[in-house]
Amino acid sequence: MTILYEPSRQASQHFGMLVGGDVRTATSLDEVYTLLNEDPDEQLVLMGPNTPAAEAVSLAARQRLSRPSLGVVLLRHQLEVHVLAEAIRSGVREVADVNDPTSILAACARSQDLSRRMHGGLHAKTSERADAIDGKVITVYAAKGGCGKTMLAANLAVALAAGGDKRVCLIDLDLTLGDVALMLQMSPDRTIADAVPVADRIDETGLRTMVTNYCPGVDVLLAPVVPTIAERISRDLVSEILYLTRGMYDYVVVDSPPVFNDHVLAALDASHQYLLVATPAVTAIKNLRILLDTFDVLDYRKENRLVILNRADARLGVTPADIERVLRIPLTAQIPASRDVSISINRGVPIVLDSPAHPVSEAIRDLATHRIGAGVSTPKGLKSMLSRRGKR
Repeated sequence: MTILYEPSRQASQHFGMLVGGDVRTATSLDEVYTLLNEDPDEQLVLMGPNTPAAEAVSLAARQRLSRPSLGVVLLRHQLEVHVLAEAIRSGVREVADVNDPTSILAACARSQDLSRRMHGGLHAKTSERADAIDGKVITVYAAKGGCGKTMLAANLAVALAAGGDKRVCLIDLDLTLGDVALMLQMSPDRTIADAVPVADRIDETGLRTMVTNYCPGVDVLLAPVVPTIAERISRDLVSEILYLTRGMYDYVVVDSPPVFNDHVLAALDASHQYLLVATPAVTAIKNLRILLDTFDVLDYRKENRLVILNRADARLGVTPADIERVLRIPLTAQIPASRDVSISINRGVPIVLDSPAHPVSEAIRDLATHRIGAGVSTPKGLKSMLSRRGKR
């Protein structure tokens, strides 16, 4: 959690939204001390631009010895040399420019990282964090474009949330041509691109500022608006984001592009289940058969593969039995073909919300209720991910 001290209500709301997560606000220094006394584990006090610098200095100096793991970050309209010098001498950890949101988030992230290290050591914290992880990562993948992968990922996220009973994060990992924002008619004001400047120190607080709430229980991490940003998003950053979201949500649904690249491999390595989507078309089925062979080579567990036949229609001349014979694996679920799906996409409303009683909605909810999360094993890449974190 974070304590935000800012006398101006308007400014307080602005910076509370910027920082995100669980933020408790105070309009006076006395309120700050009250909140600190209520929570001995609090690690960050963010002093807004309208707070007197002398109060930030006083707070930092008073807590420096009695509570060394508490970080104080001061925001200023102008970074004056004498203010910086006095703040640093008193124990204020960071002074950030109020007009630079990236700098503010980075300053908070650095302070919280230092607090965690001081509080119990990085290795102890990593161990505690690992024990707390219980979220499931589900990557939705299609070996061929146009199979309805994004539609399924979006509807599945909403179905898993069950009206807010569960917490779900939908991640658009198609970093060059992602369609989740368009499909859900969301404004991409915040995207995964915001993680690039803080890639080496991203934490839950920072990540919460990058997701956008769509409906009760569902947050969305959107793809970058500028496709070239994808080049600056590393495989390690994707792995770190997935690691963090597993501790923040019950389910993480990843909508991946129909290619094998470092981003996709990072998601597959961290996934508990793989939803492999195909349509009753010979090209899609052929590509899925090759994909299954590739999964064998990469040693992705067979029991965690769920094969979904989308737009199932017996009139197309390819039966489910024909498909299972080619794939040599049973179909997990069949999503019926319907023009209503396209209508819901054009309206920007997932069909499970738009028409809950529709056969497509019922099939997706059945998949979410009875197959997702059931009998899954540890992701292939989780142990190595934890090992890398422990060595940092």
